[in-house]
Amino acid sequence: MSTTERPRILVVGGGYVGLYAARRILKKMRYGEATVTVVDPRSYMTYQPFLPEAAAGSISPRHVVVPLRRVLPKAEVLTGRVTTIDQDRKVATVSPLVGEAYELPFDYLVVALGAVSRTFPIPGLAENGIGMKGVEEAIGLRNHVLEQLDKADSTQDEDVRRRALTFVFVGGGFAGAETIGEVEDMARDAAGYYPNVKREDMRFVLVDVADKILPEVGPKLGEWGKEHLQDRGVEVYLKTSMESCIDGHVVLSNGLEVDSNTIVWTAGVKPNPALKRFGLPLGPRGHVDTRPSLQVQGTDYIWAAGDNAQIPDLAAGEGAWCPPNAQHALRQAKVLGDNVISGMRGFPQSDYKHANKGAVAGLGLHKGVAMVVLGKLRIRLRGRLAWYMHRGYHGLAVPTWNRKIRVFADWTLGMFLKREVVSLGAMEKPREEFYEAAAPVTAAASAKAETAVKAEAAKEKANAG
Repeated sequence: MSTTERPRILVVGGGYVGLYAARRILKKMRYGEATVTVVDPRSYMTYQPFLPEAAAGSISPRHVVVPLRRVLPKAEVLTGRVTTIDQDRKVATVSPLVGEAYELPFDYLVVALGAVSRTFPIPGLAENGIGMKGVEEAIGLRNHVLEQLDKADSTQDEDVRRRALTFVFVGGGFAGAETIGEVEDMARDAAGYYPNVKREDMRFVLVDVADKILPEVGPKLGEWGKEHLQDRGVEVYLKTSMESCIDGHVVLSNGLEVDSNTIVWTAGVKPNPALKRFGLPLGPRGHVDTRPSLQVQGTDYIWAAGDNAQIPDLAAGEGAWCPPNAQHALRQAKVLGDNVISGMRGFPQSDYKHANKGAVAGLGLHKGVAMVVLGKLRIRLRGRLAWYMHRGYHGLAVPTWNRKIRVFADWTLGMFLKREVVSLGAMEKPREEFYEAAAPVTAAASAKAETAVKAEAAKEKANAG
């Protein structure tokens, strides 16, 4: 770590806002004006809108993440967590991946911790649920689904087969609808390689407590999205919640009960709970309370933006808050970076104001919905054209030209080459096979093996007689 006496700008979180704000600050800052330090438990930023496509194998998982040290070569990047903030002393406590926690002084603070999955105390959820907030979960979901097809194709037990081919998704927002659309598309393609598995054998269930799905694109497109998924064989249950899923036995509030090995939870997000330890003013739902300038209420040296912040939406009118999406996060990060520089130099702050330009969502290959806002005009698109808009928007929005080129290359290759349907589930426990080969043989294991050998010998002798 640097021991410079220059002012330190501490960025807590290396996600969308943290990465873009740090880049903006470094771009606007004069040489030697300050030290920019980014702290995050992961050494990379995840472009979350691409997670459903990563889960479906349309994009390589490595192309969904952006390495912080490569993109921020002039910043300090510390892999760890900021556990507490002492505002009086202007000191953060950093807990690294290994070793003792230590104190890190700062002069200016950017809070960009983002959000975590919003869960409820549902029996069995923690043990059986699969989230979709990180690239690790997307990879795990892809491997898991393909592994279920392997099981179903190989077993003669109808109960095991039915359980393996039942997929339950909870949450009908962007994350849930896009993920079930992409995964259903992948499973449909993969079924062609399994002689004993057909799409008709699979059961996809989408559950949401609301009365519609895809609320971000409006009621008309949301209804079309629901009907489109139903036409593909997806069961959609609205105004319905999951009451329990102990041992994979899913019980819904509408009385439906199914057994499933795959329970995907995408029922919204909530601000990172670590914010409660920072001593910052929080809104009613746990977000950092900020002014339109993105400065935290009551401070002039702390800024916050993105999913962990409650930011007034000046374009929507009094009492409105900016929704937690990538469109706002990108633009907030740029304003935040400029305001940090202005605050450091004693200049006035600028307010954040951005009118919603619409939303796009992909529901599988060549399937999507899009709502484009042009002034008072709202253009609604669906199908292939909306899917092209979805890919075009996010392909250009993903950070760095390196990642843009790699993502478009993945898509281009996908036009000519078939999708891979290989499960690499063993990568989640890569040392297991080696351990079994190298682990010392215990007395119990030796006795068990000896008994098996004797039994086999007796069987051969009996056959010979």
